[in-house]
Amino acid sequence: MPVMQPEAFTLDRIETPIGTALTVTDAAGVLRAFNWTDYEPAMRKWIARRYPGAAIVEGQGPLRPVFARYFAGEAGAFAAVAWEGAGTAFQKTVWETLCTIPAGETLSYAQLAERIGRPTAVRAVGLANGSNPVALIVPCHRVIGSDGSLTGYGGGLHRKRWLLEHEGAAFKGRLAA
Repeated sequence: MPVMQPEAFTLDRIETPIGTALTVTDAAGVLRAFNWTDYEPAMRKWIARRYPGAAIVEGQGPLRPVFARYFAGEAGAFAAVAWEGAGTAFQKTVWETLCTIPAGETLSYAQLAERIGRPTAVRAVGLANGSNPVALIVPCHRVIGSDGSLTGYGGGLHRKRWLLEHEGAAFKGRLAA
């Protein structure tokens, strides 16, 4: 049986201390995509490929209060946000496992691969992590290098650093509070 595709999405622009966040939700309020305004063209292309024919209407979405709580210091505010990521079964396994990393903690890519029972799939885990369509809510920023250093983040390393510091996570090169 084919999966019903959403007919319309709401694109909300939410001001944050690290730039304007873009949230894309369906009619039920389920988060389908997240990014920052500097990556909006790529996000729109991704949506068009994954959800062909879905209209994107700008408006106020349901996640503003959750973002306000997160940026006010409630690091676990995103835990109850409903999300759906269009991806492979492997990618979804990685994304669901990312949600088990508590705020203030980090894992390496190797530890994440071990956690999903695929210890030799470190590169595949890295690719799935980088393909996360609902970053921040599915906290891919909590994955760092094996040596504790910051590694790539689709929203930019400056944002990754800020998010990890905001959550109180330890990592190599963390600025003193």
